[in-house]
Amino acid sequence: MVIYGTSILCSCLLVGLLTGRLLGVMVGVNANIGGVGIAMLLLILVTDRLYASGRMKPPTESGIRFWSAVYIPVVVAMAASQNVFTAFKGGSVAIVAGVLSVVACFALVPLIGRVGAVGSDKKDV
Repeated sequence: MVIYGTSILCSCLLVGLLTGRLLGVMVGVNANIGGVGIAMLLLILVTDRLYASGRMKPPTESGIRFWSAVYIPVVVAMAASQNVFTAFKGGSVAIVAGVLSVVACFALVPLIGRVGAVGSDKKDV
C-alpha cells in the first residue's frame, strides 16, 4: 500500500530528527545536528533492506517516491538555509567545517563512481 511507503518515510524522518537532536544535546548545542541527513540515510538503508528481502511492493515504493519527490527536497532546502545562517552566526569554525566537508564530498565522487561501476557493464568510468 502507498501508506506503507509514507509510514516508512515518516518513521525514518522522526528517528533522524530525534537522533540529530540528541547529537546536538551531546555536543552542547541547542540545535538539530544532521537530523535530515540521518533520516535520508535511514530511508536508503531501510528501502535497500526491503528490496533485498523481496518485501518492497510496488505500491509501497510509489508512496516513498511520491514523498521523496515532494517533501524531502523542501525539508533539505529548509535545513540547509538554517545551517548556513547558523554557520555565519557561529563563526569561522563552522564555515571552515562546512567548506571542508563539501570539498571532501566532491573529492569522493569519482571513487564512489568507480565502486558502483565495478559490477556493471560500464567501461567509461
